[in-house]
Amino acid sequence: MMNNMKLKQLIEKYPFITDYFSGNKLDINLEEERTFTEFLDSFSEEEIEDFAIDKESLTENLEEYIQNMKEFLGIKEEKGVESLTILPGFDKSRKKEGFETLTLHKSEIISIVGPTGSGKSRLLADIEWTAQKDTPTGRSILVDGKVPDMKWRFSSNNKLVAQLSQNMNFVMDLTVREFLELHAGSRLVEDIEGVTSRIIKEANKLAGEKFEMETPITSLSGGQSRALMIADTAILSSSPIVLIDEIENAGIDRRKALDLLIGEEKIVLMATHDPTLALIGDRRIVIKNGGIEKIIKTSKKEKELLKDLEKMDAIIQSIRTDLREGRELSLKK
Repeated sequence: MMNNMKLKQLIEKYPFITDYFSGNKLDINLEEERTFTEFLDSFSEEEIEDFAIDKESLTENLEEYIQNMKEFLGIKEEKGVESLTILPGFDKSRKKEGFETLTLHKSEIISIVGPTGSGKSRLLADIEWTAQKDTPTGRSILVDGKVPDMKWRFSSNNKLVAQLSQNMNFVMDLTVREFLELHAGSRLVEDIEGVTSRIIKEANKLAGEKFEMETPITSLSGGQSRALMIADTAILSSSPIVLIDEIENAGIDRRKALDLLIGEEKIVLMATHDPTLALIGDRRIVIKNGGIEKIIKTSKKEKELLKDLEKMDAIIQSIRTDLREGRELSLKK
């Protein structure tokens, strides 16, 4: 989990870890957008040798430091779902799927790729239904390594998967405030005002155009609606797994949306045809002919490619902004 959270998210959740960084003479100023692993990987071979940096020990010791401080301060966290495991079934030709076992952890992003109609929706359905060899694919789903409690199948209050579909349309005659207050109240949230304020703040970081608490939800644009539901799902939903379908078409800041979800310790499954988003994932599931053909771990070489793709994407987004604002278009370097 810790390896997938940015330093700023770790500090926000555990403010005391700044003492760990200063005690180990680790200057994380201007590095808060990186994970701790990415921060350690930024040191050159010369720096590692000169400062006797042991990356593995620093990571293990940080995890131990957090655990010890939580016990000392009496901080208790709801454990929730730590992992979800998929055991293989068969594709449409009854050929065994091309993996032995696949375990997903919270704060992990997994992209799902494959041709249209290849079986991405079936995979989601198997997870949502906590399949036990009783669906067309013959897959089995384990929660925290065990056969799941039936609450994931039959309880309306315990949904394993929260789905964010491509089209978000509201039909209720409510303001954004009223909608969020109703949801927060149904979750028995004590600080409703604080939570709703946080959701609108995070949603406006994602949306191309900001909106207010008193905005009618039926007047929100597609991108604003998607931003609101992503923030609402991240902060209020009890579902440990979030599936996002084609976020590339959402009209929102995609990177910030994913950061928000994993910062709230969700397992994020992302069906996409966009190579940039596919490489943001820690791993990607390749689906063909109704089955999982293989699992690919995103390599360091692919992460370098991702940097180039994100630079190109930033240029395109900048040009789109100029277009919306009515400015003359030019290629920015």
